[in-house]
Formats: sequence, structure tokens, C-alpha cells
Amino acid sequence: AWIKMEKWPEIEKAATEKRRELVLQGPGVDQRISRDGGLTSSVYSLTLLNYLEVSQCPSLTHIHADIQQLSSLQSLILCRNKLASFPGVVGRLTSLKVLDLSVNNLEVLPVEITQLKELNTLNVSCNRLEMLPDGLNQCSKLSTINISRNKITRFPTDLFSERLDLLSTLVASDNSIQELGGEVCKLPALKVLDLSNNQLREIPPDLSNCLKLKEINFKGNKLSDKRLEKMVNGCQTKSILDYLRGKGRERLAQDGGGGGDGDGGGRGADKKKRQQQQRKKKAADEQEEVEELDKMLVRVLHVSEAPTAITVKVSADVKEVRPYLVCCVVRGMKLKPGNSLKRFLMAQTKLHDDLCGKRTIATIATHDVQLVKSPLVYEVKAPSQLKIVPLGRREMTAIELIRLLHLEAQELRKQKKRQNVTGLHKYLQLLEGKSMYPCLVDTDGHVISFPPITNSEKTKIKKTTTELFLEVTSAESLQTCKDVMDALIVKMAELNKFTAEHREEAGSDGEDNGPTEPDGTTETSDNSQLIIQQVRTVDQDGNLKVVYPSKTDLIKGISNLTVIW
Repeated sequence: AWIKMEKWPEIEKAATEKRRELVLQGPGVDQRISRDGGLTSSVYSLTLLNYLEVSQCPSLTHIHADIQQLSSLQSLILCRNKLASFPGVVGRLTSLKVLDLSVNNLEVLPVEITQLKELNTLNVSCNRLEMLPDGLNQCSKLSTINISRNKITRFPTDLFSERLDLLSTLVASDNSIQELGGEVCKLPALKVLDLSNNQLREIPPDLSNCLKLKEINFKGNKLSDKRLEKMVNGCQTKSILDYLRGKGRERLAQDGGGGGDGDGGGRGADKKKRQQQQRKKKAADEQEEVEELDKMLVRVLHVSEAPTAITVKVSADVKEVRPYLVCCVVRGMKLKPGNSLKRFLMAQTKLHDDLCGKRTIATIATHDVQLVKSPLVYEVKAPSQLKIVPLGRREMTAIELIRLLHLEAQELRKQKKRQNVTGLHKYLQLLEGKSMYPCLVDTDGHVISFPPITNSEKTKIKKTTTELFLEVTSAESLQTCKDVMDALIVKMAELNKFTAEHREEAGSDGEDNGPTEPDGTTETSDNSQLIIQQVRTVDQDGNLKVVYPSKTDLIKGISNLTVIW
């Protein structure tokens, strides 16, 4: 029997208005894809499109070859679906600049991707790829490559090429990569390199020749050089590159160690002696640095040690919306000196973008403990009943806030003439289809958090904040919340250590270099430890759901962090 397919209103509207951008996402679109056996063919007739996004549709397992008809596409976003394959005709989309195939089920990429001469961003993270196609160096305009969370064991032999002279970001974390060749120094623009959680044994000294490198991450690799491994787990990029540079000089000295004759031989001997002395001093300095890093402490206070501890009761109604919540209190975080608060907020944003999957996996909120009135209740409210004072705004209902954000997003799109939006606007789609919204409410009935959108201006942290209440919520699992909280606390410990050890920088905004503590002492690296106070989360009947941190938290692969219970 012949079945007439229902027309998709978004596509009809895009065709009528000759739109150049189209976004299809969420449960409603997914149901239609499931019903029609794939993405409706009418989408491929929208030849004016330069931006197409189809995301968060588990029923989308393939893309038809007719996509080659969208020859004007500059951005193709097909993330968070279940794509098992991708057609080779993608090579005919010669105007494509951004290709995002992240969070799918891809096991192989078509080699035709290498024909995309205008491509500057390639994101294929969170798939099942075991290798990348050879020839990516033909995409000479590439600036960002993200291949994290796959099964890749090696880089293509031609990836590290002078032809990729614009490549500034290479993220390849959580794979099975066994070797990073010295050819990486052929990437002159490289600024960010993330190879954490792989199977590397060595880091090539030639990496120090990447002169623009600002951020490297090799954590989670079992390096044969244990001193370097400790530095990797705690040091700043500059210290690691300096160490690698020293190793490179050692290698050169060994390779050219024949010596000359006459005065040249004498000068060579003196030079060799000086080099040996410099190496000894450098090794001693690095050992001292490593020992100092090993002092990074987190002390955990049990709930029983804090009679005024914050308690959180979880309503049964959140089960259908965003059921998982983990909380704790942190003391000793230095937010006052210099740019400390800014660095902390930037670190939180980076966690949201990376580990939290742009808040689709989990959401972090931070509050000033002194402004939090316990006991708290984690519950749901109807959009018209949920009132909050969003960060930097007046009090309004969730309906008003969402409407305002949508208007702002539309205005941003008009001004910038593109589909992408920034700030809170990019999280609006996470609420689509929800009739009730999750929120954290204090004892006076005030909403202090509305995940995944915003928390309240009433409990906002400032430079003067000395104790923080942290919350992580997720719709995925309790372990997801714990993993994100672990990562947040480790980052806080690193930032605190950095602030304490760079007092001259910490005072750059005109404050004293050594902030005075309540007991009259001056801040030093010795008192940079964090104190984490456990918070219990209970159900409506008072039965324990979770306490964080427990003995099984904060223990995974963090060699430079000592937890004292």
C-alpha cells in the first residue's frame, strides 16, 4: 500500500522563506525520522542552505547520498544521533567549513572528507573510529580537529605536515594512541594539544619546538619517564615544555659527542661540563617542583563533623525530568586575589563544554554558602510557577526567561547572520518538550538553581566568597554527577595551588600580594589545601540517596592529589 508521507512544517517554512539555515532536533523530529524511516527527502531540495543541523535524534542512523545536492552548505552539524555510516559524497560539498559528526556510532570515515578544501573544523569525537583517513593534510585550512573518545590507535602518517599551517587545536583524548611522533613540531600554529587518557609511553622532545603551544594535556598516560609523568599530572604547560627542551638538548649532546682537537676540544670539554651542571641544577629544581606538587591536599569533613551541614531533599517528581543530583561544600578556595575568580569561572565553562557535553550530559552550579538557606529541596515546577532571579537579570518566571532568551537568540542570529548562538541561548533546546522544569529551592521557597539554564543572582559567588556550595545535576546517572564533581574539585585544587604559588600575579589588580586570612596570617602555598564538607542527599522520607564525597570518590588517576579523610 502506498502511504503518503506527512510534510515537515520546518522544511516547508524554510523553502517558502528561502531560508539559509535549518535546525532539526529533539524528540519531535526523532519521532518523524522513526516514522519515515530516515530524514525526509524534501530536506535535500533546500539548495540555498548554508547551515544544516540535525541533532539529538537516536532514530537517525544514515544520511542519504542526496545530501550532495546541498552544495552551498558551509556548516553541517549531525551530532548526538546514531549514525552508523556517512556517505562519501560529502566530498562534493566543496563549500563546507564545519563538519560535526560527534556522538554517533561511526566506525569509519569516508576518505572523501579529504576533498573538503575549505574545511576548518572537524569534530568526530565520541564515535567508534579506529583510524582516520590518510590525506587530511589536503584540507589545508583545518584549524580544529577533535577526535576524542574513539578507539584510534595511531595518527595518520601525513597528519603532521607543513601543509596544515593553520591547525591550532588537536584534541585526541580518550583513545588508544601509542605514539606521538616528533613530526608534530611541523604544525607551526599548534596552540592546544590534548592527548590525555591514551597509551603513550614517551612524549617527543621535539614537541617543545611548537613555539605557539599554550595548553597541553597528557594526563592518564603511563609515561616511562616518571618525573615527566608527575609533571604532566600537575604542572603548567611551560614547565613541561622546558623539561622537554632540556631532554632535547641532552639528546643532541649525546648524538654529537665526538669532540674536536686543539682549543676546540678544550672548549667542548668546558661546554660539556657546564651542560652537566645545568642539567643537575634543572633536575634538582624539577624534583623540588614535583615534591611541591605532591603536597596538593583535599581534606574531607564528614557530615557528622558539621552540625549545621546543608541537607538536600529530592522530590520523587524529578525522576521524569532530571533525576540525579550530587552536592558538597568547599572551603579554602581563594577567589579574591587577582584573576582567581575569572580563572575559576573559565574552568567551569570549559568543564561544561567538554566533560559535560555542553550541559547535555551534566550541569554545574556554584553558590555562596553564606547566601544559601538550608534545608534545600530539589523538585520540579511548572514553567509558569518557577520564579528565579537569573544571573544578571531581574526576577521572572521560567516562561518569561525562556521567551526572553529566544528573542535574544533571534536578534543575535540576525546581527551575526548565522545560526550559532552563545551564552545561555545555546541551552534552550535542552528544555524542549518538557512540561515541568527542575529547580533547587531554599527554605524560604526561593529558587536558587534552574538547571541546565542558570542559577540565581541571590546566591552568586563573588571575590569575597570563602565557602562554596557546589551542585551537579544530570539526566544520565549518579556516577556521571560524581565524575563531573570529581573533575571540578581537582580543577579547583589546581587553581588554588596556582594562586598560592603566584602571589605576584594574584596581586595584579592592585590588591596586596599576600591576602590576609581570618586568623591574620598571609596566604602561602602551605594553606592552599581545600576542605570538602560532605552533603547528604535524601529522598522525601529522609532515606539516604547519596553522600558526596564518599570513600570511593576523588581517587581515580589523580596522582598529585592527596585526599585526607
